[in-house]
Amino acid sequence: MNSSQFIPYCGEAAVPGGLTWNFDPALITAFIGIAALYSIGFRKAGVLRQQQQLLFLIGLLIAAAALMSPLCNLSVALFSARVTQHMVLTLVAVPFLFIGRAELALAALFGRCRPPTSGHTNMSLWLGTAAYAIVIWTWHLPGPYEATLQNNAIYWLMHITTIAAAALLWNGLLRPHRDSVGSAVLVGFATVMQMTLLGAVLTLARRPLFGMHENTTWAWGLSPLQDQQLGGLIMWIPAGLLFTGYTLLHFGLWLHRYEKMSGQPEIGGR
Repeated sequence: MNSSQFIPYCGEAAVPGGLTWNFDPALITAFIGIAALYSIGFRKAGVLRQQQQLLFLIGLLIAAAALMSPLCNLSVALFSARVTQHMVLTLVAVPFLFIGRAELALAALFGRCRPPTSGHTNMSLWLGTAAYAIVIWTWHLPGPYEATLQNNAIYWLMHITTIAAAALLWNGLLRPHRDSVGSAVLVGFATVMQMTLLGAVLTLARRPLFGMHENTTWAWGLSPLQDQQLGGLIMWIPAGLLFTGYTLLHFGLWLHRYEKMSGQPEIGGR
């Protein structure tokens, strides 16, 4: 089968009025299985709250929407839609999953029901942000990006590695060791900067970098270069602002916690 006959996982490049949903039975089964495993782990852990379960399920629904809604089909036609899909998965869905303490439920499935007594160290924080940066840059390079539209195994490798790297990043950011809060804030802003840089590269490029979209963007009123620039702007501004907001909120919560702790004689030493 040559490349002109190959149909990407999300379908043929969509045109206005022709967007389709992705009802892949294997994908639906996978999401149901993840929800079921989390529910079992939730009950076994015995330390999770109903609000955390709800947040996890919201994150799972957001991930399902990113991979099953017409956004999936649109991402075959528009680079900007693929960027949007990545940002929804890594900056919205994954944080919800970890606020829902997915790692505790998973640990409980393997008999480790006790919550961890300390957070993540400086090393694990920086490894997480490095992994995320490497993965995001790799899958937005022309060669790897176009390979995902020519081979479904590579397409899923992209999503698996991207979500896994985001999980490493957020698991560290949301629960750093008490001596690593400063590093957590630096890691957050470092991630903002690398995403801003990648967004700027895509936005300010003088020519389109992705040949696969040479003929797929025009139906949507965009040239390939304009579509690429839009994708860069999505990564540069909305995603950068969202991540900045997460980082500032995270820092504020930890600052408030430490202010309360500093007021206790046995901790503050006064």
